[in-house]
Amino acid sequence: MAIIRYTTLSFQEIQDHLLVTLLNLFSTRIPLAELHAIAPCHLVDAHTLRFDTLSQEKAETKFSYLLAKYLDHLKTTLTGNKATYIHRHSDIPLIGNVAFGIVYRDSSIVEIKTNNACNLDCVYCSISEGLSSTKNDFVIEKDYLVEELQDLLEFIGEPVEVHIGVQGEPFLYADMENLIADLQIMKQVHTISIDTNGTLLSKDKIIRLAKNTKLQFNLSLDAIDEQTAKNIAGVKNYNVNHVKEIIAFASEKMERRPIVAPVLTLGFNEHEIENIIQWVTTLKKQPIVGIQNFLRYKTGRNPAKEITWDKFYALIATLEKRYNIKLRLQKEDFNIHDTKPLPKPFVIGDRITATIMAVDRFPKSVLAVADNRTISVPGVEFKKGKQISIEILRDKHNIFVGKLLK
Repeated sequence: MAIIRYTTLSFQEIQDHLLVTLLNLFSTRIPLAELHAIAPCHLVDAHTLRFDTLSQEKAETKFSYLLAKYLDHLKTTLTGNKATYIHRHSDIPLIGNVAFGIVYRDSSIVEIKTNNACNLDCVYCSISEGLSSTKNDFVIEKDYLVEELQDLLEFIGEPVEVHIGVQGEPFLYADMENLIADLQIMKQVHTISIDTNGTLLSKDKIIRLAKNTKLQFNLSLDAIDEQTAKNIAGVKNYNVNHVKEIIAFASEKMERRPIVAPVLTLGFNEHEIENIIQWVTTLKKQPIVGIQNFLRYKTGRNPAKEITWDKFYALIATLEKRYNIKLRLQKEDFNIHDTKPLPKPFVIGDRITATIMAVDRFPKSVLAVADNRTISVPGVEFKKGKQISIEILRDKHNIFVGKLLK
């Protein structure tokens, strides 16, 4: 008899298939006929399977093979979008793509990206993420991410800030609290910052997270008026009062002051910026306020015109004087400085052979792998394991884009 138990996977028998849920947000289905073809199998509990006639080793080997087969059909339950699970046995490196894994821009802030998908649909989103997104999603195994990050930090050789800035909402990632706890004990990490819309935070979760003294929230709050806030968030169930309550509570409980970061978007909330500042000044312990200027991006929703930087900074200066509050945050406020550059295995113009491993974030684009880097290659049909010849078109900060060679 063999018992197989998982912490990040849960199981449920539904009619003729086994529903497999990964990290509470991603799911796939294994036909029961294929599962029982391995050996008679029983669901012990939500996380445990029992194979009565197999040894432990054979059960683990055979079920792992079947699981890997159907994880290729993983979907994000929020949207139904295809999702790719990247783990230590996936043969997909964590450096090379801006949408997932590790992004190191040769500076003292190292970005990590655990997941995509968002529970909102914000009008100004620079990557058009959210409930209406149709892009392919990625989700990273926590331990794989921690191991690869540790290797990079040892290479950098000095303490850094680790910024959890996912293309989506990070607290959709079920392992987020465990990840933050792992980062907290790393000597090479002096600050853990995380961008969140705050909707999935609770007072109990903040109390747990407050044990991580290096942690700093960057919280979205784009309006005080309830209807305006819902219009910007793009969902009818957005509760601005809950987010305000979370900001106030986090300001009191967290060792590091949260940052409230509204995005000034013409036609949506320019009349709300002062209301946000006024509300912040009423709090017992005030968070930092850092107003952002809406910018148009090729991949964004772009619902408004941009404000010129001269006009934006003039407005910020006026508000700073009016409310005696600092609103313009700069690199110096975060002690950002250059660090040891990470070598690139290839540069623009190089022609290399790479192996297709996954569908990329955008349609008709694949993720290819070579020399422990991922390379985005548009205009290529997905055939997992196929080798292709490509020319490198982008190499900045070890983020790579290639072109298929005919």
